[in-house]
Amino acid sequence: MHQRASEFAERAHDRYDVDLEVLEFDAGTKTAAAAADAVGCETAAIASTIVVELSGGDGEARRASGSRGSSDDLVAAITSGANRLDLDAVAEHFDATSATMGDPERIREVVGWSIGGVPPICHDEAVPTVMDPTLRTFETVYGAAGTPSAVFPIEPDRLADLADATVVDLTES
Repeated sequence: MHQRASEFAERAHDRYDVDLEVLEFDAGTKTAAAAADAVGCETAAIASTIVVELSGGDGEARRASGSRGSSDDLVAAITSGANRLDLDAVAEHFDATSATMGDPERIREVVGWSIGGVPPICHDEAVPTVMDPTLRTFETVYGAAGTPSAVFPIEPDRLADLADATVVDLTES
């Protein structure tokens, strides 16, 4: 097993007392479609974790107070692989002026994982998290397990619980 995938599984066990099955695929799972093909499920059952940076509102006030470099302006959105995240809806939900895709280096620094393999749980720093209700229509969903070639299966309600996620639709209509 890839070192980062093993690290993810160990963190899940240590933090949440849960043993997750990590599935690795040579073809990779970097996109929702690739993950769905590898796993043999619908693209909508892929739980993609997107880290977003907020500007303005409460996050801006925290940065101005000297907490630059912390996770104060980052949030995670766990979306169905069939849906596209609505950045304006994310900003509105978190009372921010705007939201943009997070900077890859900053995501790695704060969350601890690289884009393409960011899991919905086991982050270095806790960030507010929302989850797409579409995922709750499946018995099992698949989230990234720390690398662009690893995923783990989980029940959506258990995922929301472990991620401390608010279930809210912030996807494009």
